[in-house]
Amino acid sequence: MNNILVPIGTAPDCKETLKYAVDFASDFGSKVYIMDVFMVSSGAASLANVEQKVAQNSVERIKEIIAEIDTKNVEINIATYNGDIIDGIGDLKKELDIDLIIIAPRSNDVNEEYYLGNTTGRIIKQTNIPTLIVPKGTEHKTITTILTAFKSGILKKNKVLRPLVSIVNKYGSEVNLLLVKTPGYSEDDLKVNTSLLDLSKGMTISENPTTYLGVLEHFQEQHPDMLCVFRRKRGFFKKLWEKSTILKSEFYAPVPVLVLSVKKD
Repeated sequence: MNNILVPIGTAPDCKETLKYAVDFASDFGSKVYIMDVFMVSSGAASLANVEQKVAQNSVERIKEIIAEIDTKNVEINIATYNGDIIDGIGDLKKELDIDLIIIAPRSNDVNEEYYLGNTTGRIIKQTNIPTLIVPKGTEHKTITTILTAFKSGILKKNKVLRPLVSIVNKYGSEVNLLLVKTPGYSEDDLKVNTSLLDLSKGMTISENPTTYLGVLEHFQEQHPDMLCVFRRKRGFFKKLWEKSTILKSEFYAPVPVLVLSVKKD
């Protein structure tokens, strides 16, 4: 993983996400790109150079946040974008070939209804870049065990596994597979890709109405350091693709969640 993107907002605890990203990047020798997005209409920008001023203010704010953490000699770059965050990420992906995005869920507070808010939810659902969702306040540590959950073992391109392979190679992580048989599964779904099998210590097969319910059933007994899932618009997040936000009642994990790219259509 060479390039890690951290979209940063105005939340007071955004430096926690940046700190985790820097610590993670330090382990892999990656560069970190901090992205801030703002919206300035073309009319306003042409009148008084508003866009340039807003961008400069954004850069200065980010520099102040960087100054509050130990950068561990990680190369940190700042990118600003005037427009929609999904468009901005897409443009940056073309320019830099982003390998991983690191974001934080809405809040760990039990009174917080949402797991992912509108912006983070859209990043998960409208981009196809591997993304690590890190609960706020999480300290980076060696990732010893990873629970990888899916409803189909079909994997058309092995490169989808690259972030997971990188983590396993770096930390010597133990990967446990959870294949969840959901209503309407096919026999082909039970044929697990050999590269995925080679990464793992073993596999559990569970029958549940949804993949997430299968995760809930097995998460507590395994206590993994990380949960790994695949993007699939008709898979893990199925109905959740109908809207940008994700409720905690629909999905929640107290550990970092690695969301890999779409594994099949």
